Amino acid sequence: MKWERLIHIDRRVIFLMMALAIIIPLLFPIHMPMGVQRVTQDLFDKIDSIDGEEQCLMISTDYTPQTEPENQPMTMALLRHGFARGVPVLLNALYVEGAPLLAQAIDSVMVEFNRHATSHADSIIYGRDVVFLGWQPPPIVPILGMGEGIGNIYPEDYYGNRTDSLEVMQWIEDYDEVGIVVAITGLAAPLWYVQFAQTKYGVAVGAGCTAVCAPDFYPYCGSGQLSGMMAGMKGAAEYEELVHKTYNTRGRRKATEGMAAQSAAHILIMVLVIIGNIAYFATRRQS
Repeated sequence: MKWERLIHIDRRVIFLMMALAIIIPLLFPIHMPMGVQRVTQDLFDKIDSIDGEEQCLMISTDYTPQTEPENQPMTMALLRHGFARGVPVLLNALYVEGAPLLAQAIDSVMVEFNRHATSHADSIIYGRDVVFLGWQPPPIVPILGMGEGIGNIYPEDYYGNRTDSLEVMQWIEDYDEVGIVVAITGLAAPLWYVQFAQTKYGVAVGAGCTAVCAPDFYPYCGSGQLSGMMAGMKGAAEYEELVHKTYNTRGRRKATEGMAAQSAAHILIMVLVIIGNIAYFATRRQS
């Protein structure tokens, strides 16, 4: 019977269909239209309001290769936003596993911008426009210590340069010169910044988190303790599109591309579930 054949589809066929549903949109990217969540727009607006001559954007990360597909595009989108607006960007890693990923993101976005730069002024210069402070354990030490002096916690950057020798660090001393700290995480780093840095020093905090962590942070967005959030790959894709449409940035928008593959996989799963249920009830009726 045809219905029985549908119920007993070889699992290898299903695995092959799922592989194709994911791989094809990645090989041939489709930029799907999507709505923007209020929390994503709030984060974008907050960063868009920073005065680059008086304050910087700080990106703090604690993600690892396990959550890179969701978290790395968030970091790159924030870097593009800061560079496009001329806002200095400071970055740090709360865990050592994420430091190399952060260095890759910085290098990649700097190349994007410098490839099309026409002068020294509109180039992205390390030390003037961006600084990677590096990694300092344990997380509570840099979170609290930067309120007293960023250079005290990070006397050298990730590359071994003295931070007090870098141009932008001549006027960035502590959280007073930080417009917002955006914590990119697979865990709870945004809450650490809210509990310790915001409570004691009053710095604004934003979040970029994996989808599974997002429900924990929505109440903090509602209360205003978080200025905004990128929730999962969709949040990263929304932010990528906001930056691209506003500033016409270049470079691959990996979260946007990933949404097409994720959506195709979800549609396939729903179709298979529907077919399975129809076949099940059809065979029951026949028997």
